[in-house]
Amino acid sequence: MKFPRSSGVLMHITSLPGGHGTGDLGAAAYQFVDFLVAAGQTVWQILPLSPPAEGDSPYSAYSAFAGNPLMLSLTDLVRDGLLTEGELDQTQSSVALVALHREQTGKLPPKRTPGPTEVDFLTVAHRKEAALNLAFERFQNTASHPLRAPVLTFNKKHAGWLDEFARFEAIMRRLDESNWSKWPSELVAREPVALAQWDERLDEAIQFAKFKQFLFERQWQALKKYANEAGVKICGDMPIFVAHESADVWANQSLFAVDEHGKPKRVAGVPPDYFSKTGQLWGNPQYDWEALEKTHYHWWTQRFGAAMREFDLLRVDHFRGFEAYWSVPATARTAVNGSWEIGPGRKPFDAAREVLGELPFIAEDLGLITDEVHRLREQLGFPGMRVLQFGFDNAADDFHRPNTFPKDSIGYTGTHDNDTIVGWLKNRKPVDPDLDPMADWIATHERPIGEPVYWQLIDAVLQSASSIAIIPMQDLLGLDNSARMNVPGKAKGNWTWRMDQGAATEELAARLKEMTSAAKRCL
Repeated sequence: MKFPRSSGVLMHITSLPGGHGTGDLGAAAYQFVDFLVAAGQTVWQILPLSPPAEGDSPYSAYSAFAGNPLMLSLTDLVRDGLLTEGELDQTQSSVALVALHREQTGKLPPKRTPGPTEVDFLTVAHRKEAALNLAFERFQNTASHPLRAPVLTFNKKHAGWLDEFARFEAIMRRLDESNWSKWPSELVAREPVALAQWDERLDEAIQFAKFKQFLFERQWQALKKYANEAGVKICGDMPIFVAHESADVWANQSLFAVDEHGKPKRVAGVPPDYFSKTGQLWGNPQYDWEALEKTHYHWWTQRFGAAMREFDLLRVDHFRGFEAYWSVPATARTAVNGSWEIGPGRKPFDAAREVLGELPFIAEDLGLITDEVHRLREQLGFPGMRVLQFGFDNAADDFHRPNTFPKDSIGYTGTHDNDTIVGWLKNRKPVDPDLDPMADWIATHERPIGEPVYWQLIDAVLQSASSIAIIPMQDLLGLDNSARMNVPGKAKGNWTWRMDQGAATEELAARLKEMTSAAKRCL
């Protein structure tokens, strides 16, 4: 699909300022849209909105379809009459947090409070759960609540994924176990009698799970509508794999590489590469592509369709896995001893196009990419990605250098997996210091006296031929690696960065708009 020449900013929802311990779908999100408009930007790229299964990573979720309740705006729930200001203050207090945490875990919560430029996901989760419980109780106890009919409509419309998700979440929380292969054997095997009994036993919890998803969809669609009416498109992000500890795998075991006990047989990862000497062992169960083909890729069509309702554009993460994927024995401790397996190619996309029409997708084609992967992307008509930080490793390889970015690509200074551009400039070590392409590039590109180099690099991406240029917010703010979003292979401490309140200034917007206009990207 061809995209008009434009540009945008990569900024995840949880990284927004304000809210109650994390960025959310409330006022700060609308203010960020206003900033994008003032800056001449027409694309807002985010990370996956799914609820993380573990490690707080949005790329490992316990549902491929659900939204993350941590992103809900509690202030908006006050406006909706589901909470009072007093209740909101109470659920955010340390006393309420201690009581709820002790009730749910039998332990005292962490003593730290999330700072304004980081997210403490555990603390935020407990505080938001307390508030959402109160909101649900008020909804349940108000027979004439104006949201009652919309909730019923939502539940019916999304029953295809919502019923199994809500059941999964309710059982997971009751048993305090996300690994469903450790549940009672009758639940692992999904015996109908057992499922019916648990549905009856956990009816309230199931309805609560559905209620939170209703609120998420309601707030998300309102934000998306605001952005779209302002001329800003939302670019979502879809991980190719789902977590083993997910409703998707539990409810569709025949479509994944799991054994009769629900345990993974082969898992996903990538071989040693730029990011890791031992590769990356993601642990997600591999798909049974033969089984999926027999269903004409129905599950994938459903997933693509859901994403297209949520977003205007979609970045398909690890696109190369559709051509060939790195399959690792589930017992392995690293990704080194995996093997390449042939993927389904274009078949899932063709099946989806039969139902959904044109697919406004971006192929994440970074890493060990072969000619076969490039051909698959070109056959499907998806633009790929070019990342400036990969373009200056050595003088001979200019594939990711801005002056070589092709039109059918999305250009980036860096992604959520990279250093910030300032951190990269500080840490980079050229293969041959005597033939450093970055030094040569800087020497031949003039910039105003005193202007930081990172602005020059941002401008290089904007001036490139890529149809869309995306700049991470951290790069626009000139932040170092303390603001890095993710370090691949690092298990903890990722995804926590938040922008300072007031950092997205009018001056920053004006400067970015001037550069965007000069690059002929203002629509």
